[in-house]
Amino acid sequence: MGILDEQANSFMSTIDQYAVFGSPIKHSKSPRIHSLFAQQTQQQLSYQAQQVSAESFDTAITDFFKQGGKGLNCTVPLKELAWKRADTLSTRAQFSKAVNTLVLQANGTLFGDNTDGIGLVTDLTINHGIPLKNKRILILGAGGASRGIIEPIMAEKPNHIVIANRTVEKAITLSHEFAQLGNIKGCGFSDLKDQQFELILNATSASLTGELPPLTDTLLAENGCCYDLAYSNQATPFVLWGQAHAASKSLDGLGMLVEQAAEAFYIWRGVRPKTSDIIELLNSERGD
Repeated sequence: MGILDEQANSFMSTIDQYAVFGSPIKHSKSPRIHSLFAQQTQQQLSYQAQQVSAESFDTAITDFFKQGGKGLNCTVPLKELAWKRADTLSTRAQFSKAVNTLVLQANGTLFGDNTDGIGLVTDLTINHGIPLKNKRILILGAGGASRGIIEPIMAEKPNHIVIANRTVEKAITLSHEFAQLGNIKGCGFSDLKDQQFELILNATSASLTGELPPLTDTLLAENGCCYDLAYSNQATPFVLWGQAHAASKSLDGLGMLVEQAAEAFYIWRGVRPKTSDIIELLNSERGD
């Protein structure tokens, strides 16, 4: 090893190490976002994306923290595994049974949190001025994405939440898990035909495959809003559906991505970055 290599390794060892684990991961925007956060807040850190499968997660996470890692993000398909691996959990992570943010504590234990829901709520309420209090809210899908957002939404005191899913039993089971927090029920898509909602959230993976759940034309209330938790450079099928059904706003999840990252950054560093300029920058780069 040459002198320059030794100097580089010494420099890296003095910088706090963070990463995102997932599979696939190469298109992740997280390293860019956290680099921008670090520049803005004058924090010295390194943040890398690492391809990690479910099968290799235990080994990868042990190695990462053994080698001096300070904090970790986990995305698909690792959030449930991270939830099991954490020694202690936030309340929202306990409810969601999924962890996207791990932090190494001073005593050597791992604290797990889920920042997805608060990222969504912040993007809706602060960035887009969409209040959730007393609103009729529909969540499409009963998988992990839905599970991660319900508790923070419920904290905003909506009128009620309906979870609709192809497998009705899954939606009903999920609604029962959160029933103590407020008025929530689960049903199938066919049960929505006589209902209207002021906010519809797409938490299915359908947009990523160019598909849509079966939605009736009368589902969205007048001046209602649509929000797709997924994001892409082009408008997703659900965003297009919202536009076609006269949604006052029809949005995708890029803002949620930045806001959940900002919450993780705050957990790790104790500094809350400003997100508006970064969201604007990433929006300007769509299609590049």
